[in-house]
Amino acid sequence: MDLASFKLLFSQGGQEALLAAEQLRPREIDYLRHFQNLIKQYPGKLSQAALETAILRGEAERKFRQAGKMFFTRESLEQASPQQVSEYRSERYRGFDFLVDLGCSIGSDTLNMSRLAHTSGVDIDPLRLAMAQANAAALGCSDQVSFILADLYTPLPLRECEGCGLFFDPSRREGSRRIRSVSEYRPPLGRIINWVKRFPALGVKISPAVNKSEIADFDAEVEFVSLGGELKEALLWFGPLKTARWKATILPGPHSLLGEGLIEPLPLNEPRGYLYEPDGAVLRAGLVAKLGEQLGAYQLDPDIAYLTADQEISSPFARVWQIEDWFVFNVKRLRSYLRERNVGQIAVKKRGSPLQPQELIRMLRLKGDNQRVVFLTHLNGVPIIIVCYPPPVMV
Repeated sequence: MDLASFKLLFSQGGQEALLAAEQLRPREIDYLRHFQNLIKQYPGKLSQAALETAILRGEAERKFRQAGKMFFTRESLEQASPQQVSEYRSERYRGFDFLVDLGCSIGSDTLNMSRLAHTSGVDIDPLRLAMAQANAAALGCSDQVSFILADLYTPLPLRECEGCGLFFDPSRREGSRRIRSVSEYRPPLGRIINWVKRFPALGVKISPAVNKSEIADFDAEVEFVSLGGELKEALLWFGPLKTARWKATILPGPHSLLGEGLIEPLPLNEPRGYLYEPDGAVLRAGLVAKLGEQLGAYQLDPDIAYLTADQEISSPFARVWQIEDWFVFNVKRLRSYLRERNVGQIAVKKRGSPLQPQELIRMLRLKGDNQRVVFLTHLNGVPIIIVCYPPPVMV
């Protein structure tokens, strides 16, 4: 979709075409069939814009509560944070007088930040800025936002001011390829070195898979955010926005675990009564030992982040499993063990094992009515199997 096609959606015929497209409840896989139906009634570019919008709105429902009113490009939707994450992140700016969203794209973060203070969104793409303005109007935020067409490779089009907070979301895609290195972000992360001198209150969204060595020299808090057990993003917080060196945050909640530096490693022990699987945000933040201290837990292996303890303690930072038994890795022994207990279904989880879950399931050839969770891991370097009871079924 180009800018001219997008503007067609706001004509009377455009609104009719968009309604017709949405009534089809289209999916990307059915694009051609639906497009051929729409062009019987509407011009080709309008049909294309309406159908793309309807498809993306349907896909956006998993991220945005009011997706049915919003406008997206495919890339902007894929890179956008879920609304819960964006709202949580925006709270870091509470108390600031003026906010700026650098690389605002279609404005989803701009709108969340505007709940706290007037927010300017900056982007180089006229189409995305037009969508951001339309989204602000659709969600009733136009009075709290403004938008600036600018290139972030040039000096920021901003005046220094007290009470000003900045958020930067660089592009981390090149076509369909995800960009991993911060030096290849667009613009590269190195540009913030000059920005933070003028605007100390700066937050930056980066990939949760970032190579930590690339950000080691930044005087910033590094926060990893997980939503519903899935690691979503990482953030750098500078100046007055910084609260710790490392932070793992679990949503919904929020629940946060903070750390300032190296923590003494946990003692090692064989599996006890319960196995703990730390959330991905805890792993990436390097706070497994900090969590283990809270749980009174041991580590099974110095290089693998499974924890074990005698007691079951509910924690937002880890899933907990009751251990039935464990033994040194042996497929024949595992098969006999499970068959004796009439186990026909297993979920396989692994850390440190080269064996793929589906391969193990195929090798076991189980039949039975009961279920178990099987962990493939190491005990101080030795491959082991841990058999756990499945979690209780929620009614």
